[in-house]
Amino acid sequence: MKYMLLLLFLLTCVIVAQGQTQDLLENVVITSQKKKTQVSTNENGELHVNVSPEDVLKFKANGLVRYSDFGARGDGKTDDIDAITAAHAYANQYGLLVKADEGATYYIGGKERTAVIRTDTDFGTAAFIIDDTEVQNRDASIFMVSSSLKSFTLEGITSLKRNQEKINVPLPGTCLITVTDSTLRRYIRFGLNQNNGSPQTDIFVVDKNGNVDMDAPIIWDFDQITEITALPIDEKTLNITGGHFTTIANKAESKYDYFRRNIAIRRSNVLVDGLEHRITGEGDHGAPYRGFIDIRDCSYVMVKNATLTGHKTYSTIGAAGKPVSMGTYDLSVNRALNVSFMHCTQTNDINDRTYWGVLASNYSKNLLYDHCTLSRFDAHMGVANATIRNSTLGHMGINAIGSGILTVENSTINGRSLINLRSDYGSTWQGEFIIRNCIFVPESGRLTSASLINGSYSSQHDFGYTSYMPERITIENLHIDDSNHPEGYQGPAIFADFNPQMTDDSYEEKFPYVRTRKVILRNVSTASGKALRLSDNPFMFKDVKVDTY
Repeated sequence: MKYMLLLLFLLTCVIVAQGQTQDLLENVVITSQKKKTQVSTNENGELHVNVSPEDVLKFKANGLVRYSDFGARGDGKTDDIDAITAAHAYANQYGLLVKADEGATYYIGGKERTAVIRTDTDFGTAAFIIDDTEVQNRDASIFMVSSSLKSFTLEGITSLKRNQEKINVPLPGTCLITVTDSTLRRYIRFGLNQNNGSPQTDIFVVDKNGNVDMDAPIIWDFDQITEITALPIDEKTLNITGGHFTTIANKAESKYDYFRRNIAIRRSNVLVDGLEHRITGEGDHGAPYRGFIDIRDCSYVMVKNATLTGHKTYSTIGAAGKPVSMGTYDLSVNRALNVSFMHCTQTNDINDRTYWGVLASNYSKNLLYDHCTLSRFDAHMGVANATIRNSTLGHMGINAIGSGILTVENSTINGRSLINLRSDYGSTWQGEFIIRNCIFVPESGRLTSASLINGSYSSQHDFGYTSYMPERITIENLHIDDSNHPEGYQGPAIFADFNPQMTDDSYEEKFPYVRTRKVILRNVSTASGKALRLSDNPFMFKDVKVDTY
């Protein structure tokens, strides 16, 4: 009797499914008519997916679909993106797991088609070849991990304050809040890639009672708000596992036309485990990449056991009319909170300077590297709180501006400096540095004069905010391998010469720099045997208290 009731329920599902359903984001129409399961495309490029009643019952009983169920060949030659997209669209509608076929190789050509992932997905041992040599739309992701929950405009909030603990508005549950004041410009970039900055923006998590998560606080005052939205956060973790991805690199002109042929994560509470991405076909020119794993507008995302690849560095003419190397990335984090990278490595040498650093981030909070071996950690337009531990960083090291606490512990850093405060954004960090149990190998062991904290600030450019150096820097148990140093080397400096023009009180700071107040040193050793000193510009840092007891 119970089996008859189950069959009746499943047949009811089939009858309901016989009408057309469509998800506008996916641009897919799903039907269940009495004919075979097939995927077709109409003249507008819209996918039509028909699933036979028999397959409806089978998929429901198994709790999963495979790409081959929707016609994917997996032979490494046939373009399977339509079948892949169809499988995910159907799985999204009925809450089913998606599994790639074991041992398959899926070829994905240049067609503009994005597969939307809203259910657990197991790429397994399957391979995916993403051919970027002829692409219809370089901005179209291959996969988009998204939520079925919809964002909405928050009413009744006209201002916010830095470190505000609560907003007085009811919410349906925990939400990700994004706020903008387009009348203010921040991050007014200086240098070869100069620009006019970006509107002031912030992102933070609020519970259903309006309490702000103070681990990722509001970092700006908003005296007025031009836009504020709330996106409910999915409570259940979405899992993406496995997969061997290879990008055949684009052959486009070397200019800032970024490619986004990637896995875009736009949902909170996501775990990506065991993914591998490689790159082939890079020549003497090409356009840069925004990030193969591209995390944006979300919170609580973890990438673990991933193998990534640095992209070849190409140059172009920058905004200042001079040649500039273009940033190109395999990891990208933008307007995202609580993002962790754990046990991640890359396929190419982390100290090979022909490859660009692997990560870029903007407007993010609480970023973590743990047990990673990668060429770079970077925060362009600010990070609030970051931690690097049990890791090895390559030739591009740690580059950051932001606020809160930057912690580096149990790690080896091979960059030009231990921490580089990005000069194009004002070499600013409003907060504290904590460095414990680390090894610093300046310039990956190349001939150099070492400095721990690097940056540049002329005090003549308006970045859209007051620039700070970390108020307090604590360094405990640091070994500096400065064995390869030039003749006349005086020993490593705590601070580089941030402003060679500032040598006495006659220098006028148009936009004053708030400098470090205190440095605490405990057990700092050098391979050269030379003592750590303050700076090549002792005047600039004359008021810094150095505590060595």
